[in-house]
This record gives sequence, structure tokens and C-alpha cells, in this order.
Amino acid sequence: MGQPLILALDQGTTSTRAILFQTDGKPVCDASRPLRQSYPRDGWVEHDAEEIYAACVGVLRDTVEKCDRDAADIAALGITNQRETVVVWDKATGRPIHPAIVWQDRRTAEVCERLRGEGHEAAVTAATGLLLDPYFSATKIAWILDNVAGARRRAEAGELLCGTIDCWVIWRLTGKSVHATDATNASRTLLFDIQAQAWSEPMLALFGVPRALLPTVLDCAGDYGEVTPDILGRPLPIRGVAGDQQAALMGQGCVRPGEMKVTYGTGGFMLVNTGDKRPHSASRLLTTVAARVGGRTTYALEGSIFVAGAAIQWLNEGLGVTGGPRGAEALARTARGDHGVVVVPAFTGLGAPWWDAEARGAVFGLTRDAGLAEIAQATFDSCVFQGRDLIEAMRADAPSAFEDAALRIDGGMARSAWFSQRLADLTGIPVHRASYQETTALGAALFAGVGAGLYASIEDAALARPEAEVLTPAVSVNVREEAYARWLDVLPRVRS
Repeated sequence: MGQPLILALDQGTTSTRAILFQTDGKPVCDASRPLRQSYPRDGWVEHDAEEIYAACVGVLRDTVEKCDRDAADIAALGITNQRETVVVWDKATGRPIHPAIVWQDRRTAEVCERLRGEGHEAAVTAATGLLLDPYFSATKIAWILDNVAGARRRAEAGELLCGTIDCWVIWRLTGKSVHATDATNASRTLLFDIQAQAWSEPMLALFGVPRALLPTVLDCAGDYGEVTPDILGRPLPIRGVAGDQQAALMGQGCVRPGEMKVTYGTGGFMLVNTGDKRPHSASRLLTTVAARVGGRTTYALEGSIFVAGAAIQWLNEGLGVTGGPRGAEALARTARGDHGVVVVPAFTGLGAPWWDAEARGAVFGLTRDAGLAEIAQATFDSCVFQGRDLIEAMRADAPSAFEDAALRIDGGMARSAWFSQRLADLTGIPVHRASYQETTALGAALFAGVGAGLYASIEDAALARPEAEVLTPAVSVNVREEAYARWLDVLPRVRS
């Protein structure tokens, strides 16, 4: 008999994936399905929640069927998910009353601006560690209640439920018996007091979200019920849940203060573990829950880039660069040196530390000899410079994390050795490129392994993180700083 297996379900923004892992962190088999996004209006982004659930069931079944191990060897299921995306559904029928509103959606920007103008942001940050931005869940929930006929009345009567994607999937997988989320996902809603580790009554009142809608908040490693036998042929305990970025932090083994990672997916997300002391950012970074295990909460500083891999997708779909991400990279590598082109991919605003929902993208520095190759390289570099913005903000807020700094990276863009080296060159920080990129799913599996008793602690589980290739900066300080100065120079021109 081999090692016990842990099944991970990773429900992301553009795809849904399931992976079986051994307890040493080695993947055994996997399956995935793409996820459609819809854009009903400018700045609006939606998903079909039923499609999400069907994909989850499909990839779980596909993965188990592909594995040549006995299903009885699977000890537990861990779930990770796109954060902030919310679903509101009918408690009796189980049907969503509106499409899921995705984290990228900006429809509530005016609401956030009004609340900020009324002076509420300081109280929001004090309770939740977050800022008033449509990125987070609370204003999305309120929008559904106010724009679907009868929804607010029904919510107050206890006829509706809501939750982030993990919560929706758990409720369905357990046969509608468990309405729960974990502390990391709860900490992204603008409704959760991260110090008290409980739903905040003042925040519920401020955003107009009835308490009856909300799930129970559990640890990242805990008992979330069982997957019903009809899905996989036998009951399967759900023992770990975490939002995607916190799961990636775990999958990268960043369980000690000062350890940090960045995941480059559709967006880019940088987190630095700050231990059991809640940090307070003077640089408009987010304070979030890194993990809660055994009732012990650890915190993280986080910066979010709204558009990273999506910018490369824009090169392919918007500008006609062929060959997918590899084709875009091949073109970018042919750009002439010091071309001076700067791309700001603020398609849905700018994230941390700027938090400008109304900013829009632009291309600067075009000359007669600049072409698609220079625009392509500048688009890849924009993902680096947005990361540099976060690094400078984190350096100001948590200088101890940068005494011996190393940036652990994962996600789709980290598959590129060229981009990873460019990240090291233009930030000036050594980059540890994970040998296995699906660290988000791995983190969910590790939390589930802790919850199932397969690991003694999260520190024990972190030993299963993948090995990494170390890339060190290879350009001069002058080259690096001149490039970053050009980026900083153009940012005010796209800001609202």
C-alpha cells in the first residue's frame, strides 16, 4: 500500500481543477475543466454558479476514475477557491437567485466611493483589515439583495443563503447539509472582524447584509462534513478549506513570519506571513487571515494585482498575438533593448497600493520604431512593476520581512523561466520558482491533511512544499531603477 491520498478541489476564476496528492506533496493524477465568464456590462463580471458546481463534481469524478489507486486510500478532500466571488441562493430549492458576482466585478464602485466619502473607511479597516473597494464581497451581496425582486425581504426572513464559492460548493457537495466557510474566505468579505474572529455586527449593519444569510466560520483544517456517496461512490470527509491565495501561501510552505509568495494567475497576489500579530498597513495594503488552525490565527499583509495573466490573454485575444502565452513570450523576447514603451493594464482599475477602481489601461512611449514586440514585452513587464509596487509598500510596512528577502512564485506565469528571471531583474529580489506550479491545490490538500490527522501541524505539512529553482537579479541597479521610474511616471496619467 502506498501513501494515503488527499484530494484537492481548486475552483478558480477561469477553470476548475482536481488533483490527487500523496502526503509527500507529489501529485498522482488530475483533471480540469474551463469556466466561462460573462460580461453583461462594462466592469461587470459574472459566473454561472450551477456551471461551477457541475464542473466541481465532474473534475472530482474524473480524477478519481483516472487514478490507479483504490478510492479507499483517499483520506480527505481539501477545497480552495477564487475569493470574494459570491453566490446568493434559495435555501429551499438550492437555486441561485442571480449569477455569481466575480471578484473582478466593479459594479459597486460608486457605493464604495459614497461610503468612503461618508467617512466609514477607517472603521471598516479597523474591523476587517480591508479597504472600501468593490473587489470585496459585502457590496456585491447587498447589490443582489437590492436588485433581485423580493430578495431583501426573503433574506431577512431567512429564506436565502449566501457565501463565497467554497461555501456554495460545500453546501452542494454535502447534500445541502453544511453551510460553512473558513476564516480566510470570511476575512475577504468586509463583514468579518479579523481580531475577534467573528462576523461583525457593525459591518453587517453598514453594508445591509442580514446575519441569517451568512455561514458558520470554521478553521482552515476542520470538519466540513462529508461529500455524499452518490458523487464519488462513497462518503469522503471534507477536512480543509482556504481561499486560493492563502492556500498557495500554505502550498509554498510560507508558515513562518517573513516568508512571502506571489501567485501570478488571472491577477497577481502577494502575501507575506506576519505571524500571530495583526499588522497595520500605512501603505494601503490589506491585512488578512493567513490561516486559522486549532483556533490559532496567523495573519498576512496582502497586495492584489487585478490584471496579470489576463494582460497576456489580452495580447492574444485583443491584439491578435498567436500561440497563446508562449507565443506572446516569444514575441516579447524579440523586442529591441531600452524601447521605452510602458503598458498599464488597468482594464478593471488598479489594485494595491493604489486602489483606483476608475483607472483604465493605456500604452505610453510609442515611437515609429516601436511595434507589437515592444508592446508585448512592456505588457509582461507591467506584471513585474505591479509586483514591485507591492514590494515597496510591504517593505515600508514590514521591513523585517525584507532583511533576507526571497520571493516564492507560482501560478501560470511562473512556468516561464524568462518571465521569472525578469521578475528577479526588475525587482532586485531573488526569486524562488516552484518546480510544481499547482501550489494552490497543494495548499488545500495540506490543510485537509492536517484536518484529517495525516500531519502533526501546519509546520509538518509545509515540509511537503515543492523544490524551487533560485533566480538572482542579473541587471544593473541603474537599468532596474530607470525602468521602474518610467512606470511610476505614467501611473498618474491613468489614475482617476
